[in-house]
Amino acid sequence: MDELGGLLYRQPLLALTIGAILVAVLAGMLAARRPRLGHALRNLSHFGLIAALLLTVVQLALHNTRSEAALWLDEPQPPSIEGSETIVPLRADGHYWIQARLQGEPVDFLVDTGATYTGISKSVAARAGIEPDASDRGVMLDTANGTIVARMATAGSLDFGSISARDLPVAIGPDNEVETNVIGMNLLSRLASWRVEGDRLILVPRNGRGT
Repeated sequence: MDELGGLLYRQPLLALTIGAILVAVLAGMLAARRPRLGHALRNLSHFGLIAALLLTVVQLALHNTRSEAALWLDEPQPPSIEGSETIVPLRADGHYWIQARLQGEPVDFLVDTGATYTGISKSVAARAGIEPDASDRGVMLDTANGTIVARMATAGSLDFGSISARDLPVAIGPDNEVETNVIGMNLLSRLASWRVEGDRLILVPRNGRGT
C-alpha cells in the first residue's frame, strides 16, 4: 500500500486519472438512487479526465523541444545574476535568448557569436528612438536569410542582468529581412569574459558591472 501511495505521489497525472475513473464509477453506482449527486460526480470525473489529458499534452510538448508549444511555453526571461555574473539559460530551441532593455524599451535578443554587430529591426529601432548615423551610407551584412543592407546607429544603452552597455554600435535592418534581434560580438568583446557551462551562458562584465 505504501508503495502504491509513493507511486501516485511521484506520478500526479496518474493519480489524477485514477481518481477521475473512480469518481466516474461512483457516479454510475449512485445514478439510480441519487441522480443529482450522480450527475455532479459524473461531471467532476469528466473534468478530471480532461485536465489529465491537457496536462499530458503540455508535458509531451515540453519534452519535445522542437515543438511550437515548447517554444511558446519557454519564452525568453530576464537573465539571473550570480555575484557579478549574468546567467542565461539555454532555451528549448537550443539557443541563448536574453530579455533586455534597449534604451529603456523591452526587447528580446538572440545571442549570436557569429554576428559581428548587435542587430535590430527598423521597427525596434523606431520604438527605442534610435536613428541611423547621419554619415552612414549602409553596410552589407550576412544573415541567416542572406545578405542585407543595414544602417549603422548608436544605442545609448542596452541593459540586461549585470551588463550595462553604453554607446553601442548597432546595425538596423529592414523589417521584412530581420526576424530576430541579435547581440553580436561587438558587445561580447566588451565583457571581461564569456563562457558556456552545460546549458548556461555565463557573461562576466568588466569591473563587476557594465561593459
